[in-house]
Amino acid sequence: MSFGPPPPPLPDQPSRPQQPHPAHQPLPPWQQPAPGGPGAPQDPAAPTPTAPGAVPAPGAAPAPAAATPDWERLADSTASRARRRTWLLAGGGVVVAGAVAAGVAFAVAGGGKGGTPSQAASHAPGPQNPEPSFSPVAPPNPRDLISSSEKDTAPLTTKTFFPHSRPVLDKRAYQRAATDTTTDCASVTHGGLGKVLTDNGCRKVLRATYTRDGVAVTVGVAVFDTKAAADRVKEQSTGNITALPGDNGGPSFCQGPACRLTANAEGRYAYFTVAGYTDGTAVTADDKKALQAGRDVAGYTFRRIMARANAQATASADPSKGNTATKASATITSTG
Repeated sequence: MSFGPPPPPLPDQPSRPQQPHPAHQPLPPWQQPAPGGPGAPQDPAAPTPTAPGAVPAPGAAPAPAAATPDWERLADSTASRARRRTWLLAGGGVVVAGAVAAGVAFAVAGGGKGGTPSQAASHAPGPQNPEPSFSPVAPPNPRDLISSSEKDTAPLTTKTFFPHSRPVLDKRAYQRAATDTTTDCASVTHGGLGKVLTDNGCRKVLRATYTRDGVAVTVGVAVFDTKAAADRVKEQSTGNITALPGDNGGPSFCQGPACRLTANAEGRYAYFTVAGYTDGTAVTADDKKALQAGRDVAGYTFRRIMARANAQATASADPSKGNTATKASATITSTG
């Protein structure tokens, strides 16, 4: 069966250049392989460029013009890759920053054995509950302790009241000549003083005599149960305490001639002095020696009363120091 002669061949049409694949960047025309080369695949979409000055072979199809790159698509592809790179860098930065922060946190919280300031601060001990502190017990008011017989319980004798045989009173030295104690208070008084002592409940009278440069002074301390009674005796005072002669027949004084008298009170004690000359000379109104002697011994007696008060106040605050406090106070307040 004959189908007739074959149709004449169509003339070769130049192939239309295709756009380069978006995943590959096209090579420049002079770097593309020539079609039909040994071992090279035939790619109808890749036109074979003609080198400058070359003459095409006879009967060969004319070489198509060099393909023009799609610059817009290339730009989009480049921008897309740049964005991916930016995200990768940013993600990596976050990871690195997180790792650094974790490392710093570990260094602060865990720390090593290096004893860094951060570690020292993290291990610094917190505030501790302070131990309760107790202030020392304040001693009572010394004057309160000698205001009544219930509080004033220290031994009460001439030895505790007049312990110094040669006291120095305001830089003036005296000699203790005699001491005496009696519970018959009126028996050692002159004038109306005996009745005043008795009416206010006098318990006893302690006496001591001191001499200096021909002047003698006797001090008598009347003891009562309360401060109020001693204060009343001072206000009602009249007459005087009897002068106590010296031991072993010492000189008598103030047995008739005028003498210098004083009366005072402190706590539950009322105390009186009588001062005069040992040769029986009367004390005149302008006399200074007897006046000064009476004041010296009266001041010494006041300090002995306060020494007693202070010693008992110290012992009350610290009972273990009772005896020591009494002796120390007597020594400290002594002027001789």
